[in-house]
Amino acid sequence: MKSPIEESWFIRAMIKATTDMWLKGWDERNGGNVSLRLLAEDIAPFRSSLTEDRTVAIGETVAELAGQYFLVTGSGKYFRNVQLDPEENLGLIEVTADGASARILWGFKGKAVPTSELSAHLKSHRSRQAVTQGASRVIMHCHATNLIALSYVLDLSAAALTRALWEMSTECLVVFPDGIGVLPWMVPGTATIGEATAIEMQKHPLVLWPFHGVFGSGATLDEAFGLIDTAEKAAEVLVKVLSMGGKKQSIATQELKDLAARFQVKPMPEALATEKWIS
Repeated sequence: MKSPIEESWFIRAMIKATTDMWLKGWDERNGGNVSLRLLAEDIAPFRSSLTEDRTVAIGETVAELAGQYFLVTGSGKYFRNVQLDPEENLGLIEVTADGASARILWGFKGKAVPTSELSAHLKSHRSRQAVTQGASRVIMHCHATNLIALSYVLDLSAAALTRALWEMSTECLVVFPDGIGVLPWMVPGTATIGEATAIEMQKHPLVLWPFHGVFGSGATLDEAFGLIDTAEKAAEVLVKVLSMGGKKQSIATQELKDLAARFQVKPMPEALATEKWIS
């Protein structure tokens, strides 16, 4: 018998998001993780369903998030299975008062635990909340195929990658005017990569982990998914362009400026000034 919480908007939304990501081919096996920040009023109708009461260490302290609630995918869980058994593959957590642990309120059936990237997620939430005045509620990590492929052939700088993607699809500058951050390769699941991602998230809503995947953010699951989907579509176009011998023409700098003026966005200056994005 289903728990009432499984009929909530946030469980249904997480099922849809993880299923869509799997169908896109972004989350093979247990690849990828998602976290959605919930408000007290979101979970208030389901308090009687919150029967779990375990605590797990976050690995680092995120005192600024104390008392906040997050719906998180589980460690080692397959996105394709979330729709089949949400209670086994998802969990609702509350950050403890000291910011060092997470109390499991629901889910993670069978003693499962949150994603190994929980620390990276929470630190990125901290960054995005600060720069969006609390509007950002989602951090989404996946293995977007064409963005990974580009990390092998493009200059690994935020300016170069952003400019390349802006030129591949007119809507890209409008969807992510702040550009895409880029890290050097790092071991995943470590404090180092979590902190580096959070720093980039202070400037960009999307961050590339070369040869691995991307971290995206947004106010909603749809917004975070749409951000990654837009960048990945542009990356797919670029992969095709490069396979056909490279560009002969493209969106020019002045045209990007005109686009920004029309949609009243402020494009990342370094990307706007970068016209050569591949060696």
